[in-house]
Amino acid sequence: MSEGISTGAIFLTLHVLIQVGLIMRVLLRPHRDPASRIAWVVVIIALPGLGILAYILLGETNIGRRRVGRMHEVLSRLPDVADAAGADATNLQVQVPERYAHLFQLGKSVNGFDPVGGNRAHLMQDSNATIAAMVADIDVAKDHVHLLFYIWLPDNNGCKVVEALKRATARGVTCRAMPDGLGSHIMIGSEHWQDMRDAGVRLTSALPIGNPLLRALKGRIDLRNHRKIVVIDNHITYCGSQNCADPEFRVKAKYAPWVDAMMRFEGPIARQNQYLFASDWEAGTGEDISHLLKQPLPPAQPGVPAQVIGTGPTVRYSAMPEMFESLMYTARRELVISTPYYVPDEPMQAALCASARRGVDTTIIFPARNDSWIVGAASRSYYGDLLAAGVRIFEYEGGLLHTKSLTLDREVTLIGSANMDRRSFELNYENNILFYDRSLTADMRERQESYIAKSKPITGEMVERLTWRRRLWNNAIAMLGPVL
Repeated sequence: MSEGISTGAIFLTLHVLIQVGLIMRVLLRPHRDPASRIAWVVVIIALPGLGILAYILLGETNIGRRRVGRMHEVLSRLPDVADAAGADATNLQVQVPERYAHLFQLGKSVNGFDPVGGNRAHLMQDSNATIAAMVADIDVAKDHVHLLFYIWLPDNNGCKVVEALKRATARGVTCRAMPDGLGSHIMIGSEHWQDMRDAGVRLTSALPIGNPLLRALKGRIDLRNHRKIVVIDNHITYCGSQNCADPEFRVKAKYAPWVDAMMRFEGPIARQNQYLFASDWEAGTGEDISHLLKQPLPPAQPGVPAQVIGTGPTVRYSAMPEMFESLMYTARRELVISTPYYVPDEPMQAALCASARRGVDTTIIFPARNDSWIVGAASRSYYGDLLAAGVRIFEYEGGLLHTKSLTLDREVTLIGSANMDRRSFELNYENNILFYDRSLTADMRERQESYIAKSKPITGEMVERLTWRRRLWNNAIAMLGPVL
């Protein structure tokens, strides 16, 4: 008996010591907001064993020291970021109105990219039109094609891109493709992947999983490359929310169609997306493609001032929320946002509420049915405070609204891959483009209005009619937001 008690006491003591050690680590970790600290302390204490395992696997933004070191080494070898961005061709900072200059200065602090002018851009009609345009551009590429997608499926649209890459390679164009190792695992494991490799397409996966158990020891397995980047001949690029797949999105078909927005850009802005791709590619493969960042740019032409904002775990953790919040506080007349995933930190929720309270016409559009029930519940826990502040909320009913867009005073737009949740803020690699242009922003606003036309408005009365069980569930899930 005494031996049994002694063994039990040893295990209990060991468990408590591990808990204390992890709690101290939670409290000492830099860049962790108080809500996150509290949430993790509660999980570690309230869930014996499971809480410890959860923190070890998911508690820290860790892609592994080797990966971080390799990325920093790659960035140090790439050409000067300002030159690679094309700032010597034309830097239109002075042509951005003074009231917006601070936004682009904040954007520059993320990657070092200046806003560059001389760009032309077009908002694609829909997902199928986007793929058709990409294929057409690949079919006339002369030097290189670069693709990076979080999700690339071997469906109708995905295979159209596969065949276009094979055709381009056959005529001597260098094609490089880098889908995420988790999001695109179906494509990577398919016959199409090997067919592309056999055809000469240069392939690798971003953040490959490998052995899941060993991968977890090297860094978080759920930390992903969520970017959507296409660069063709250093002159054409695409940016937005769309993955390389059909809108029917067969892996989650019950939520279809997935409704995305993608913009096609021509001009110096492509060089900035090229820089993001080059850093990811070299870190993943070791192939030096920095010569593409040194090619001369064509003479500058009048056009849209734009700036790439690339965030991720190797960039300061606050970069993306700072950008969202700065845009919200800059709004003077109108602020319209669409996002599928809304799990904000407290400053972002406060910034959105403050926008409406100071008289800005503030609107946010969510999908009515979310493919993540956890995020859907957490998002709805914020509805009451948003509505009380005067924010208009709409839930889109025409499919899963996947567009990540923000328009400001009908003059400035942010479009890209970043959601308004902690995963995009702290875990995933994301890419966005910020631009100032009334005409192009008007196109984005028209698209946002089309979303609103297919949405139901959410009212305070609807929130008040929720059962106490539903409110309890939503609030409990939101409380775990810093953990999730």
